[in-house]
Amino acid sequence: MNTKKIVITGGPGTGKSSVLDEFTRRGHTCFPEISRQVTAEAQEQGIDQLFLTEPLLFSTKLLEGRKKQFTDAGETGAERVFIDRGVPDVLAYMDYADSSYPDFFRETCRHCKYDEVFLLPPWEAIYISDKERYENFRQAEIIHRFIKATYGNYGYNLIEVPTGPVPDRADFILERLEMVLRK
Repeated sequence: MNTKKIVITGGPGTGKSSVLDEFTRRGHTCFPEISRQVTAEAQEQGIDQLFLTEPLLFSTKLLEGRKKQFTDAGETGAERVFIDRGVPDVLAYMDYADSSYPDFFRETCRHCKYDEVFLLPPWEAIYISDKERYENFRQAEIIHRFIKATYGNYGYNLIEVPTGPVPDRADFILERLEMVLRK
């Protein structure tokens, strides 16, 4: 079986994790966002925001984790796997931070090709900052533009998910996915 790898992406605080939780509740195979785990591990070592202090190290850890998720998704045996953020998100954040990165970041983006990408737009009504999400809403809007541009640069046709209740957003994604994958 050729597992379809479906990315749910967008800037911080757009509801990605809530949508993935809804998919999990409905019995779909989902892979969570890994940046919170990387951030939490760094905080346990006394580094408050690894992305801000060592963006290349943080991003390399994310790249490795997302590449592993890409590989693992193909080995699940599931018809489709929903993934909270993909490899291009790493480059988008590095570009947002105006940080340079090695060529293997770009090569990994070219190698790890997802079947579909759904983009959740900035939504101020649900935006919350916390100890892992340090950006304010204005920064989240800018990051959204970097994510959209990066995926576009790698040839993805992003499907924007409307704002609304989580079950409605999940239904939209599933309906659009059925239409796209039938073609």
